[in-house]
Amino acid sequence: MEYDLTPGADAETTLAAFLARAEADPTVLGVVLSGSRAHDGMPTVRSDFDVHVVTGDEGPSAFDALDGYRSDQLDLVVLKLAEFRRRGLPGDPQSWSRYAYVHARVLADRLGGGIADILDRKRTLTAAEAAEQAAGYLDAYINQVYRSLKSHRDGRGALAHFDAAESVPFALEVLFALHGRVRPYNKFLEWELSRRPLGRGWAAERLLPRLRRILADGDPAAQRGLFADVERAARAGGHGGVLDSWGIDLEFLRP
Repeated sequence: MEYDLTPGADAETTLAAFLARAEADPTVLGVVLSGSRAHDGMPTVRSDFDVHVVTGDEGPSAFDALDGYRSDQLDLVVLKLAEFRRRGLPGDPQSWSRYAYVHARVLADRLGGGIADILDRKRTLTAAEAAEQAAGYLDAYINQVYRSLKSHRDGRGALAHFDAAESVPFALEVLFALHGRVRPYNKFLEWELSRRPLGRGWAAERLLPRLRRILADGDPAAQRGLFADVERAARAGGHGGVLDSWGIDLEFLRP
């Protein structure tokens, strides 16, 4: 059976009709809402519904052909249960997509809570994941700051700016991993920091202007100031060994 996805009068009507069809189909095990509609205060009049449909591993589903469907009302992802279990987790080719599930909401769960349990596994980093990610991204962050400041020193300001810009995503990965959390997509960064603060010193009104300054021109003083704060947080989080492996080069990075 092929489903007609003719839009309704509005996105809410279209979603309700789609959800009714999904719930009536025994091959559909779960439906999950992601994106702006899952973040209170984020949707606009142009926001569609990002919906992930989970189907059974055994046999085809009429919903399989809808994977990747996009309109101004619905954006669909269709996954088999096994794929849904690993989506976004370490080792998955789409591990970068994990934040899509951090605030996702269950719209249908034919597994009696099983879909919700799988979602909960994705929402926060395990202690092992947090330690590994914080260490790895910290080393990458240090590397980019070091490269940028060396280029500034050597009169290559434009190229230094590129390295400074690349350091910002690594810094954010470190900060969120130190708190056992998945780094949000940039669109939700201020929302996340405002509603679920990382703690003292990382409030949105303080951190975001510092990041924008670095992204604007790679200012060396701004980079060194941020590095000093990241270093303190990383040492407090048990990652002094990563920092100390850089030896005397750390002095070059500090204010």
